[in-house]
Amino acid sequence: MAEQVFVLGVDLDGVCGDYTAAFAGAVAYRRGCEPSDLPEGRSWDFSEWDLEPLGGFEHLHRAAVLDDRIFRDMPVIDGCAAALWRLSDAGVWIRIITHRLVVHWGHQIAVADTVSWLDANGIPYRDLCFLGRKPEVEADLYVDDAPHNVEALRAAGNDVVVFDQPYNSAVPGPRARSWAEVEELVFSHMAAAGIPVQASFPGADDPDRLRRLTGR
Repeated sequence: MAEQVFVLGVDLDGVCGDYTAAFAGAVAYRRGCEPSDLPEGRSWDFSEWDLEPLGGFEHLHRAAVLDDRIFRDMPVIDGCAAALWRLSDAGVWIRIITHRLVVHWGHQIAVADTVSWLDANGIPYRDLCFLGRKPEVEADLYVDDAPHNVEALRAAGNDVVVFDQPYNSAVPGPRARSWAEVEELVFSHMAAAGIPVQASFPGADDPDRLRRLTGR
């Protein structure tokens, strides 16, 4: 029999990378204020930030991606890389699924900066998928923050962990407030599916491992 593989579908923005912080920098620069001046508890459409006088969200997102290169320089969410390495060492197939090809004529920058960011932050993955219709990608479990993605995935019969953000507080769980909680939920799903957890590779618990992998 072929060995069973547990596939984890992982979103990027709002799950691995802090899109809110990166976008706040772009908006604050154009508004002439500090990022801390923008409301922290924003909704999905950034309505609290009053973006229309600056051209609206799509205009600002395009500028942030193509001019400010936020996909290359976005802050990483605490614990993401280390947790994904532990999951990968345990036999989990990491499938990155992101809807970043929304800026016309900017796909080369978006893809190149995404790959550069993943490498620079030492984030492991087996597949990298750029698409918006996430139910079309096969995974045993998904981690996502977008309410509409969670709804679509669950409507298609998929299991989804909601990565906690202010704009998804109304979405039913299971919910993870940190990458440590994501890790626990993944192992629970693996156990329920009868998929064994592999032993970690030697050196997996080395605290300097990520620094050596990323050159930092």
